Amino acid sequence: MKEGNGTRLFINEVATRDGFQMESRFIPTEDKIALIDRLGGLGYAKIEVTSFTSAKAIPALRDGEEVMNRIARRPGVVYTALVPNVRGAQRALESRIDEFNIVMSASETHNLANLRMTREQSFAQLADVIGLAKHASVPVNVSLSCVFGCPMEGEVPLAAVRGWIDRFAALDVQGITLCDTTGMAYPTQVGEICEAVMASHPALEWTAHFHNTRGMGLVNTVAAVEAGMRRLDMSLGGIGGCPYAPGATGNVATEDVVHMLQCMGYDTGMDLAGLVGTAVALEALLQHDLPAQVSRAGHRLTRHAPPLDFNDIVARARQRGLATKELQP
Repeated sequence: MKEGNGTRLFINEVATRDGFQMESRFIPTEDKIALIDRLGGLGYAKIEVTSFTSAKAIPALRDGEEVMNRIARRPGVVYTALVPNVRGAQRALESRIDEFNIVMSASETHNLANLRMTREQSFAQLADVIGLAKHASVPVNVSLSCVFGCPMEGEVPLAAVRGWIDRFAALDVQGITLCDTTGMAYPTQVGEICEAVMASHPALEWTAHFHNTRGMGLVNTVAAVEAGMRRLDMSLGGIGGCPYAPGATGNVATEDVVHMLQCMGYDTGMDLAGLVGTAVALEALLQHDLPAQVSRAGHRLTRHAPPLDFNDIVARARQRGLATKELQP
């Protein structure tokens, strides 16, 4: 692994969309707004606020318009949301969205299971969304799911991934996110895929999005960064998941990844102490334990007091040392 040497990275938060949509309990609107406002001051490049999918499909985010309209917009932070179709795009525009995030899968089976459409049907629908965004001068990011593997198909051919990227690039989208939707990625694969697709379209804004289903989220993040990725999705506390990946955990935890990257010498622009404090508040809000580690253990240089009987331990050790000297010839 290489030293970061101050390389600037840009962190995107997805907990308030990707994370909240997986929660069984509805998070009150006021709490969502308060959390997003708090996140806005921590150094993020982008916050995925909500989804403009139908309330019937994702009831956890049925308050998307109200949340988007009431958050405090911080200068320099892009406030984005998932936009599934033209109707969702119209709602998003009415809510003064900064960016459309559109989603489809590189896997045909996963796309059908998740979106109830073939990939061609998804592409046609999203092409209409992109056209509407262009007319409104709103940038579009494409989150391409299952780039690193599908739990129903297995490996997803790189040629298929590149083919969909080519087609979206031809529509002049601003960026592409390579998504490890079900936590199947591994580091050497990540490096190879990231290098290959970035070389083919260097003008696009590239983002990596990892889940920690098999415990490789952190090392996959390092592999992506070393391959040239400078934008990263992550989720506070590690919340999130995928209903089509049995045993899946959430996304890589923001505080864990930021801690790691800062230790390695990268400039994330993030307030780590603020992240940890916000993660603790998030755990209380969600009313269940979160999988993140740094919000429990603290920074690697966090100092802890020695045991209460430490002075007695030192005294006994010295006594043993004196006794040993007395026994020496």
